[in-house]
Amino acid sequence: MLYTRKGDAGTTKVLDSKDRFSKASHMAEALGSLDELNSYLGLCKFKARQMQEGGVMLGKKGLLTSDILREVQENLFIVQAQVAGADKKIVSHKVKKIEKIVDAIEAEIPPLKGFSIAGGTELSALLDIVRTIARRTERRVIAVHDAGERKLTPHTLAFLNRLSSLLFALARLSNHRSGITEESPSYR
Repeated sequence: MLYTRKGDAGTTKVLDSKDRFSKASHMAEALGSLDELNSYLGLCKFKARQMQEGGVMLGKKGLLTSDILREVQENLFIVQAQVAGADKKIVSHKVKKIEKIVDAIEAEIPPLKGFSIAGGTELSALLDIVRTIARRTERRVIAVHDAGERKLTPHTLAFLNRLSSLLFALARLSNHRSGITEESPSYR
């Protein structure tokens, strides 16, 4: 059944909770932001497949952008489960893998010279949107952690922090491979 009527009064609960709490709480905001982020990543993954967006070389293995985004989605389910109280956690090698992907992208694209105006390819624009959602999601999850509602592992927090860097790098890579020069704001 797709509805239970239990949330009609504006409350919800998580895995380890017997009591219901407000859907406007830090916990509900964090879980909702994680869900929103994962959904938008699905759109980016679809667009990357549609554009046949090339991948990133990690050693001798190439990873397609769509495959990178699919793996991020899987990892976000782990984060969401941890926030909801499940015995799941992000482990260090998942953070290190993001760092390796970002490093590989940075080796291919021109050095960053400052802020740039979002856009370029459609995929780049979508990745910039999802990057901002990732930052908001990180803030929401940290609010849960800081309020003591859930103790999150350092690797989970690091994963969320690296995620926006990964999305920014993928956006820049999409523009670079399409021959689009990044535009800096004029501040006029």
